[in-house]
Amino acid sequence: MLLHLPGAHGACEVEQAMIAAMSQLPETLRRTLTWDQGIEMANHDGIAVATDLDVFFCDPHSPWQRGTNENTNGLLRQYSERSAGWPRRRHLGQQPP
Repeated sequence: MLLHLPGAHGACEVEQAMIAAMSQLPETLRRTLTWDQGIEMANHDGIAVATDLDVFFCDPHSPWQRGTNENTNGLLRQYSERSAGWPRRRHLGQQPP
């Protein structure tokens, strides 16, 4: 599920967008949420209570624990236009375009 955050990307904005988006899913599809380590999920308790989700966090530097997410991000970057606002993946030390 993608969240549109046109303004800020802080914990409050993510919480509001996540609750709105997850509330639209059928209960059978709304069981758990696995997130990377990030400050944007500081309000994960509020999300869990409002959506009846179990929220889990991946271990640091362990992208294999979020395999579907990493694969989806790569596909979105590959097939969306650059102007769509998706950042291209860069190697360390490489300057942004």
